[in-house]
Amino acid sequence: MSELNKRDEAVAGKESVSSADKKAKTAAKKKDKKPNRLARWVKDLKGELKKVTWPSGKDTLKNVGTVIVCVLLVGVFIWVFDLIARQVVEALLKLFA
Repeated sequence: MSELNKRDEAVAGKESVSSADKKAKTAAKKKDKKPNRLARWVKDLKGELKKVTWPSGKDTLKNVGTVIVCVLLVGVFIWVFDLIARQVVEALLKLFA
């Protein structure tokens, strides 16, 4: 056999072994990923929750009070705007009726 034929056979043999190895490794990885993916996610979740800086009770009450005040102010603003808009519409209807 010539040197080229020997080299081609050797490369073909390596490719078949390599592709078979790759397929086996891929199949093994797929089997391993399903249970480990959930376990890794839970582990990462616990780690991230440990990094969180939780507000104190005093800060939470302060923030809740701020939200309530803002909601009341916006509610009053909408109520006043609605009252004025209703009066304008009624005045226009009486004008053209």
